[in-house]
Amino acid sequence: MGEIFSIRIHFVSNLVQEQPQTSQETFIQLGKAVIALEAKAVSALASRIDKHFTHACNLLLQCNGRVVVIGMGKSGHIGSKIAATLASTGTPAFFVHPGEASHGDLGMITTKDVVLAISNSGETSEIKALLPFIKRYNIPLISLTGQKSSTIASVATANIDVSVAQEACPLGLAPTSSTTATLAMGDALAVALLKARGFTEDDFALSHPGGRLGRRLLLHIDDLLLQGDAMPMVAKKTTLSNALIEITQKGLGMTVVVDDNQRLAGIFTDGDLRRAVDAKHDLHYIPIEQAMSVNPKTVKLGLLAVDALTIMEQHKITTLVVIDGEDYPIGIVRMQDIISAGVV
Repeated sequence: MGEIFSIRIHFVSNLVQEQPQTSQETFIQLGKAVIALEAKAVSALASRIDKHFTHACNLLLQCNGRVVVIGMGKSGHIGSKIAATLASTGTPAFFVHPGEASHGDLGMITTKDVVLAISNSGETSEIKALLPFIKRYNIPLISLTGQKSSTIASVATANIDVSVAQEACPLGLAPTSSTTATLAMGDALAVALLKARGFTEDDFALSHPGGRLGRRLLLHIDDLLLQGDAMPMVAKKTTLSNALIEITQKGLGMTVVVDDNQRLAGIFTDGDLRRAVDAKHDLHYIPIEQAMSVNPKTVKLGLLAVDALTIMEQHKITTLVVIDGEDYPIGIVRMQDIISAGVV
Protein backbone atom coordinates (compact mmCIF):
# COMPACT_ATOMS: atom_id res chain seq x y z
CA MET A 1 0.00 0.00 0.00
CA GLY A 2 2.86 2.36 0.88
CA GLU A 3 4.56 1.65 -2.45
CA ILE A 4 1.41 2.56 -4.41
CA PHE A 5 1.09 5.82 -2.47
CA SER A 6 4.76 6.67 -3.19
CA ILE A 7 4.25 5.95 -6.90
CA ARG A 8 1.25 8.32 -7.01
CA ILE A 9 3.17 11.11 -5.29
CA HIS A 10 6.07 10.66 -7.70
CA PHE A 11 3.68 10.78 -10.70
CA VAL A 12 1.99 13.98 -9.55
CA SER A 13 5.35 15.60 -8.79
CA ASN A 14 6.61 14.82 -12.29
CA LEU A 15 3.35 16.10 -13.80
CA VAL A 16 3.69 19.41 -12.01
CA GLN A 17 7.30 19.77 -13.11
CA GLU A 18 6.35 19.06 -16.72
CA GLN A 19 3.80 21.93 -16.84
CA PRO A 20 5.13 24.83 -18.97
CA GLN A 21 6.20 27.84 -16.97
CA THR A 22 4.44 30.97 -18.24
CA SER A 23 6.19 34.26 -17.63
CA GLN A 24 4.49 37.48 -16.63
CA GLU A 25 5.22 38.91 -20.07
CA THR A 26 3.54 35.93 -21.74
CA PHE A 27 0.40 36.44 -19.66
CA ILE A 28 0.33 40.09 -20.72
CA GLN A 29 0.74 39.17 -24.38
CA LEU A 30 -2.00 36.55 -24.20
CA GLY A 31 -4.36 38.93 -22.45
CA LYS A 32 -3.77 41.68 -24.99
CA ALA A 33 -4.28 39.24 -27.84
CA VAL A 34 -7.68 38.23 -26.48
CA ILE A 35 -8.75 41.85 -26.07
CA ALA A 36 -7.61 42.65 -29.61
CA LEU A 37 -9.50 39.69 -31.09
CA GLU A 38 -12.70 40.51 -29.26
CA ALA A 39 -12.43 44.21 -30.10
CA LYS A 40 -12.08 43.28 -33.76
CA ALA A 41 -15.15 41.04 -33.52
CA VAL A 42 -17.22 43.84 -32.02
CA SER A 43 -15.94 46.38 -34.54
CA ALA A 44 -17.05 44.13 -37.39
CA LEU A 45 -20.64 44.39 -36.17
CA ALA A 46 -20.92 48.01 -37.30
CA SER A 47 -21.43 46.97 -40.91
CA ARG A 48 -24.34 44.76 -39.84
CA ILE A 49 -26.40 47.59 -38.43
CA ASP A 50 -28.56 47.48 -41.53
CA LYS A 51 -32.11 46.77 -42.69
CA HIS A 52 -32.19 43.54 -40.68
CA PHE A 53 -31.28 45.47 -37.53
CA THR A 54 -33.93 48.08 -38.34
CA HIS A 55 -36.54 45.36 -38.91
CA ALA A 56 -35.70 43.83 -35.54
CA CYS A 57 -35.97 47.22 -33.81
CA ASN A 58 -39.40 47.85 -35.36
CA LEU A 59 -40.64 44.44 -34.24
CA LEU A 60 -39.49 45.12 -30.71
CA LEU A 61 -40.86 48.66 -30.70
CA GLN A 62 -44.29 47.48 -31.89
CA CYS A 63 -44.45 44.60 -29.40
CA ASN A 64 -47.59 44.86 -27.24
CA GLY A 65 -46.44 42.15 -24.88
CA ARG A 66 -42.93 41.31 -23.74
CA VAL A 67 -39.68 40.33 -25.35
CA VAL A 68 -38.96 36.70 -24.50
CA VAL A 69 -35.24 35.97 -24.78
CA ILE A 70 -34.11 32.36 -25.19
CA GLY A 71 -30.69 30.74 -25.47
CA MET A 72 -28.77 27.67 -24.30
CA GLY A 73 -25.45 27.47 -22.45
CA LYS A 74 -23.27 30.56 -22.77
CA SER A 75 -25.83 32.06 -25.16
CA GLY A 76 -28.35 31.69 -22.36
CA HIS A 77 -26.16 33.67 -19.98
CA ILE A 78 -25.77 36.39 -22.60
CA GLY A 79 -29.53 36.25 -23.20
CA SER A 80 -30.25 36.82 -19.51
CA LYS A 81 -28.11 39.94 -19.57
CA ILE A 82 -29.75 41.23 -22.76
CA ALA A 83 -33.20 40.66 -21.27
CA ALA A 84 -32.20 42.55 -18.13
CA THR A 85 -30.81 45.46 -20.17
CA LEU A 86 -33.96 45.67 -22.29
CA ALA A 87 -36.19 45.58 -19.22
CA SER A 88 -34.25 48.33 -17.45
CA THR A 89 -34.30 50.63 -20.48
CA GLY A 90 -38.01 50.65 -21.26
CA THR A 91 -38.56 47.40 -23.20
CA PRO A 92 -40.30 44.81 -20.98
CA ALA A 93 -38.37 41.55 -21.34
CA PHE A 94 -37.54 38.32 -19.54
CA PHE A 95 -35.45 35.23 -20.14
CA VAL A 96 -36.86 31.73 -20.65
CA HIS A 97 -34.66 28.65 -20.70
CA PRO A 98 -35.53 26.85 -23.97
CA GLY A 99 -35.06 23.43 -22.38
CA GLU A 100 -37.58 24.28 -19.66
CA ALA A 101 -39.89 25.85 -22.25
CA SER A 102 -40.47 22.43 -23.80
CA HIS A 103 -41.60 21.16 -20.42
CA GLY A 104 -44.25 23.71 -19.54
CA ASP A 105 -42.65 27.15 -19.62
CA LEU A 106 -44.03 27.77 -23.12
CA GLY A 107 -47.11 28.97 -21.27
CA MET A 108 -45.09 32.09 -20.42
CA ILE A 109 -45.05 33.11 -24.09
CA THR A 110 -48.17 34.77 -25.55
CA THR A 111 -49.21 35.86 -29.03
CA LYS A 112 -48.52 39.49 -28.04
CA ASP A 113 -44.85 38.75 -27.39
CA VAL A 114 -41.73 38.78 -29.53
CA VAL A 115 -39.17 35.98 -29.19
CA LEU A 116 -35.47 36.86 -29.34
CA ALA A 117 -33.48 33.66 -29.92
CA ILE A 118 -29.70 33.50 -29.48
CA SER A 119 -27.73 30.68 -31.09
CA ASN A 120 -24.23 30.96 -32.51
CA SER A 121 -24.67 27.84 -34.64
CA GLY A 122 -28.29 28.59 -35.47
CA GLU A 123 -28.97 24.90 -34.94
CA THR A 124 -29.52 24.67 -31.17
CA SER A 125 -31.87 21.72 -30.81
CA GLU A 126 -33.73 23.07 -27.77
CA ILE A 127 -34.58 26.24 -29.68
CA LYS A 128 -35.45 24.39 -32.89
CA ALA A 129 -37.94 22.33 -30.87
CA LEU A 130 -39.84 25.59 -30.11
CA LEU A 131 -40.05 26.76 -33.72
CA PRO A 132 -43.35 24.93 -34.54
CA PHE A 133 -45.01 26.61 -31.54
CA ILE A 134 -43.68 30.03 -32.53
CA LYS A 135 -44.77 29.55 -36.14
CA ARG A 136 -48.22 28.17 -35.23
CA TYR A 137 -49.09 31.21 -33.13
CA ASN A 138 -47.47 33.65 -35.58
CA ILE A 139 -45.15 35.04 -32.91
CA PRO A 140 -42.44 37.31 -34.39
CA LEU A 141 -39.00 35.71 -34.06
CA ILE A 142 -35.78 37.70 -33.99
CA SER A 143 -32.60 35.65 -34.08
CA LEU A 144 -29.00 36.51 -33.29
CA THR A 145 -26.94 33.83 -35.00
CA GLY A 146 -23.45 33.23 -36.30
CA GLN A 147 -24.70 31.31 -39.34
CA LYS A 148 -26.96 33.19 -41.75
CA SER A 149 -27.98 29.98 -43.56
CA SER A 150 -28.86 28.07 -40.39
CA THR A 151 -32.31 26.69 -39.57
CA ILE A 152 -33.12 29.29 -36.91
CA ALA A 153 -31.87 32.19 -39.06
CA SER A 154 -33.85 31.03 -42.09
CA VAL A 155 -37.20 30.88 -40.27
CA ALA A 156 -36.71 34.07 -38.25
CA THR A 157 -38.82 37.13 -38.98
CA ALA A 158 -35.57 39.09 -38.66
CA ASN A 159 -32.09 37.64 -38.32
CA ILE A 160 -29.07 39.66 -37.20
CA ASP A 161 -25.68 38.28 -38.13
CA VAL A 162 -23.37 38.14 -35.09
CA SER A 163 -20.75 35.84 -36.60
CA VAL A 164 -17.08 36.29 -35.73
CA ALA A 165 -13.93 35.49 -37.69
CA GLN A 166 -12.50 33.49 -34.79
CA GLU A 167 -12.97 32.82 -31.12
CA ALA A 168 -10.44 34.26 -28.71
CA CYS A 169 -10.09 30.78 -27.28
CA PRO A 170 -6.97 29.29 -28.95
CA LEU A 171 -8.76 25.95 -29.21
CA GLY A 172 -11.63 27.60 -31.05
CA LEU A 173 -14.03 25.89 -28.66
CA ALA A 174 -14.96 28.15 -25.74
CA PRO A 175 -17.45 30.87 -26.74
CA THR A 176 -15.47 34.07 -26.27
CA SER A 177 -15.47 36.49 -29.20
CA SER A 178 -18.89 35.22 -30.25
CA THR A 179 -20.54 35.86 -26.88
CA THR A 180 -18.91 39.30 -26.64
CA ALA A 181 -20.22 40.21 -30.10
CA THR A 182 -23.71 38.97 -29.24
CA LEU A 183 -23.73 40.97 -26.02
CA ALA A 184 -22.68 44.10 -27.90
CA MET A 185 -25.44 43.61 -30.47
CA GLY A 186 -27.96 43.19 -27.65
CA ASP A 187 -26.79 46.50 -26.20
CA ALA A 188 -27.16 48.11 -29.62
CA LEU A 189 -30.78 46.94 -29.80
CA ALA A 190 -31.55 48.10 -26.26
CA VAL A 191 -30.05 51.57 -26.71
CA ALA A 192 -31.68 52.08 -30.10
CA LEU A 193 -35.04 51.25 -28.54
CA LEU A 194 -34.30 53.46 -25.54
CA LYS A 195 -33.83 56.45 -27.83
CA ALA A 196 -36.85 55.58 -29.97
CA ARG A 197 -39.07 55.44 -26.87
CA GLY A 198 -37.82 58.75 -25.53
CA PHE A 199 -36.70 56.94 -22.37
CA THR A 200 -35.39 59.42 -19.77
CA GLU A 201 -33.27 59.42 -16.63
CA ASP A 202 -36.44 59.58 -14.56
CA ASP A 203 -37.82 56.52 -16.35
CA PHE A 204 -34.56 54.69 -15.67
CA ALA A 205 -34.68 55.62 -11.99
CA LEU A 206 -38.18 54.19 -11.60
CA SER A 207 -36.85 50.73 -12.42
CA HIS A 208 -33.79 51.19 -10.18
CA PRO A 209 -35.23 52.59 -6.93
CA GLY A 210 -32.99 50.55 -4.66
CA GLY A 211 -29.61 51.51 -6.08
CA ARG A 212 -27.55 54.65 -5.70
CA LEU A 213 -28.50 55.78 -9.19
CA GLY A 214 -32.18 55.47 -8.35
CA ARG A 215 -31.74 57.48 -5.17
CA ARG A 216 -29.87 60.18 -7.07
CA LEU A 217 -32.69 60.50 -9.57
CA LEU A 218 -35.68 59.91 -7.30
CA LEU A 219 -34.89 61.22 -3.82
CA HIS A 220 -36.13 64.76 -3.23
CA ILE A 221 -35.43 67.07 -0.30
CA ASP A 222 -39.12 66.70 0.61
CA ASP A 223 -38.23 63.18 1.83
CA LEU A 224 -35.46 64.45 4.12
CA LEU A 225 -37.01 67.63 5.44
CA LEU A 226 -36.74 68.55 9.13
CA GLN A 227 -39.82 70.61 9.87
CA GLY A 228 -42.33 71.46 12.58
CA ASP A 229 -40.86 71.09 16.07
CA ALA A 230 -37.65 69.67 14.60
CA MET A 231 -36.87 72.97 12.87
CA PRO A 232 -35.11 75.56 15.11
CA MET A 233 -36.72 78.96 14.70
CA VAL A 234 -36.56 82.25 16.63
CA ALA A 235 -37.81 85.79 16.12
CA LYS A 236 -35.27 88.40 15.07
CA LYS A 237 -35.67 90.29 18.40
CA THR A 238 -34.71 87.20 20.39
CA THR A 239 -31.54 87.64 22.42
CA LEU A 240 -28.55 85.70 21.30
CA SER A 241 -28.44 83.75 24.56
CA ASN A 242 -32.04 82.56 24.12
CA ALA A 243 -31.37 81.70 20.48
CA LEU A 244 -28.48 79.51 21.63
CA ILE A 245 -30.91 77.60 23.84
CA GLU A 246 -33.09 76.90 20.79
CA ILE A 247 -30.04 75.82 18.77
CA THR A 248 -28.89 73.48 21.53
CA GLN A 249 -32.33 71.93 22.01
CA LYS A 250 -32.83 71.23 18.31
CA GLY A 251 -29.26 70.03 17.77
CA LEU A 252 -28.77 71.29 14.22
CA GLY A 253 -26.02 73.83 14.94
CA MET A 254 -28.16 76.62 13.49
CA THR A 255 -31.52 78.32 13.68
CA VAL A 256 -33.87 80.03 11.28
CA VAL A 257 -34.63 83.64 12.11
CA VAL A 258 -38.04 85.09 11.16
CA ASP A 259 -39.50 88.61 11.08
CA ASP A 260 -42.70 89.81 12.69
CA ASN A 261 -44.73 88.23 9.87
CA GLN A 262 -42.98 84.85 10.32
CA ARG A 263 -41.16 85.23 7.01
CA LEU A 264 -37.50 84.32 6.70
CA ALA A 265 -35.22 87.13 7.87
CA GLY A 266 -31.95 85.23 8.12
CA ILE A 267 -30.15 82.33 9.79
CA PHE A 268 -27.73 82.01 12.67
CA THR A 269 -25.04 79.34 12.59
CA ASP A 270 -21.98 78.25 14.54
CA GLY A 271 -19.93 80.50 12.27
CA ASP A 272 -22.07 83.51 13.19
CA LEU A 273 -21.58 82.67 16.86
CA ARG A 274 -17.80 82.66 16.48
CA ARG A 275 -17.94 86.01 14.72
CA ALA A 276 -20.14 87.44 17.49
CA VAL A 277 -17.68 86.26 20.15
CA ASP A 278 -14.74 87.69 18.19
CA ALA A 279 -16.60 91.04 18.00
CA LYS A 280 -17.04 90.91 21.82
CA HIS A 281 -20.82 91.20 21.63
CA ASP A 282 -22.75 90.75 24.86
CA LEU A 283 -24.49 87.44 24.18
CA HIS A 284 -27.10 88.07 26.87
CA TYR A 285 -28.46 91.30 25.46
CA ILE A 286 -27.69 91.54 21.75
CA PRO A 287 -30.70 90.66 19.55
CA ILE A 288 -29.96 87.90 17.10
CA GLU A 289 -30.81 90.14 14.14
CA GLN A 290 -27.54 91.99 14.78
CA ALA A 291 -25.46 88.81 14.50
CA MET A 292 -27.39 86.66 11.99
CA SER A 293 -26.54 86.10 8.33
CA VAL A 294 -29.05 87.78 6.06
CA ASN A 295 -30.06 86.52 2.62
CA PRO A 296 -29.23 82.88 3.37
CA LYS A 297 -29.17 80.30 0.58
CA THR A 298 -32.68 78.88 0.22
CA VAL A 299 -34.39 76.26 -1.95
CA LYS A 300 -37.95 75.20 -2.75
CA LEU A 301 -39.72 71.88 -2.32
CA GLY A 302 -39.34 69.38 -5.14
CA LEU A 303 -35.58 69.82 -5.53
CA LEU A 304 -33.60 66.61 -6.01
CA ALA A 305 -31.49 65.79 -2.97
CA VAL A 306 -28.40 65.44 -5.15
CA ASP A 307 -28.93 68.98 -6.49
CA ALA A 308 -29.31 70.29 -2.94
CA LEU A 309 -26.01 68.61 -2.07
CA THR A 310 -24.34 70.30 -5.04
CA ILE A 311 -25.57 73.70 -3.83
CA MET A 312 -24.19 73.05 -0.35
CA GLU A 313 -20.82 72.01 -1.70
CA GLN A 314 -20.61 75.04 -3.98
CA HIS A 315 -21.40 77.46 -1.14
CA LYS A 316 -19.50 75.53 1.55
CA ILE A 317 -22.53 75.19 3.80
CA THR A 318 -24.07 72.18 5.52
CA THR A 319 -27.75 73.17 5.71
CA LEU A 320 -30.34 74.74 3.44
CA VAL A 321 -33.54 76.51 4.44
CA VAL A 322 -36.54 75.36 2.46
CA ILE A 323 -39.12 78.09 1.85
CA ASP A 324 -42.45 78.39 0.08
CA GLY A 325 -43.37 80.92 -2.58
CA GLU A 326 -43.90 83.70 -0.02
CA ASP A 327 -40.63 83.23 1.91
CA TYR A 328 -42.15 81.35 4.81
CA PRO A 329 -39.65 78.76 6.11
CA ILE A 330 -40.97 75.22 5.70
CA GLY A 331 -38.05 73.20 6.98
CA ILE A 332 -34.34 72.43 6.96
CA VAL A 333 -32.40 69.95 4.85
CA ARG A 334 -28.96 68.87 6.05
CA MET A 335 -25.95 67.62 4.10
CA GLN A 336 -25.43 64.73 6.50
CA ASP A 337 -28.98 63.48 5.94
CA ILE A 338 -28.50 63.51 2.15
CA ILE A 339 -25.23 61.60 2.46
CA SER A 340 -26.76 59.13 4.93
CA ALA A 341 -29.56 58.48 2.42
CA GLY A 342 -26.95 57.04 0.04
CA VAL A 343 -27.23 59.63 -2.70
CA VAL A 344 -23.42 59.70 -3.03
